[in-house]
Amino acid sequence: MVTESHPGAPPRLVTADELLQLSKDEFYGELIRGELCEEGPPGFLHEKIVARLIFLLSMFVEAGRQGTVIGGAGVRIERAPDTVRAPDVAFFDADRLSPDAAFLGYTDVVPNLVIEVESPNDRRRQVHDKAHMWLYHGAGAVWVVQPEQRKVSIYRTGHDTITLSGTDELDGLGVLPGFRCSLSDLFGPERDPRQAGPEEEPATNG
Repeated sequence: MVTESHPGAPPRLVTADELLQLSKDEFYGELIRGELCEEGPPGFLHEKIVARLIFLLSMFVEAGRQGTVIGGAGVRIERAPDTVRAPDVAFFDADRLSPDAAFLGYTDVVPNLVIEVESPNDRRRQVHDKAHMWLYHGAGAVWVVQPEQRKVSIYRTGHDTITLSGTDELDGLGVLPGFRCSLSDLFGPERDPRQAGPEEEPATNG
């Protein structure tokens, strides 16, 4: 159980095991060097894109038994104090993590590929820093997906950040060889801005 610190005392650091227990009590968030970082539930578009990515990656990965695709599971990347981050989507190749592996808690294995999907309340600097944290701890690549802008930024150690948009295509490169996905397949057809949405339709009299 996590207890409150006395006024003026340094904050009590939380462990990964305590975070796991808190998650059973409907706490939603991550742990950064022992400090809790609570997050609100993401929006509809965020979850729609996450579901699409998990589907596309899983279809490709499972066909060749190349590894494991998960969404939202915690990964402990630092100890004493503990840091637990939860990527929106992650891919582990079979050499890094057996496809038959199962964990009741958090894994200490860093994914080969991490995908973070921005939410409206995310700050760009925080997402950028999170991408570099994943790379520092051993991820081969990080994709930062911006649903509203229909863009994907690709981070890799030793390479400049690449931003894809329009008719560009995602490429698994050396992290997930052979995987390709157009941005239109990921985001769906682009909406015509001249098309009125339901909230813009004129009211009718009964």
